[in-house]
Amino acid sequence: MYTISNSNKKTERKLEEYILQRQDIPAKLDRLKEDPRKECGAHPLKGPLKGKWAAWLGSNIRIVYVIDEFNKKIIIVAIGTHKVY
Repeated sequence: MYTISNSNKKTERKLEEYILQRQDIPAKLDRLKEDPRKECGAHPLKGPLKGKWAAWLGSNIRIVYVIDEFNKKIIIVAIGTHKVY
């Protein structure tokens, strides 16, 4: 199982705001911790974001993250609407 961390304070605050708005997000993050490459519509990104992954947290909320396989960490680098790509 992976752990989740944020790349910066801004991302951390935005995630907290979304969690307050939608109570289903913590459960989705727990599923993502189990398999960050398959859960929550996870998919690898292309182009300038190659090497990063994206997942759906509900409605039009997306996260962009990096998978640190060595430390078993999911590092969230951005969160927001589809414009976050």
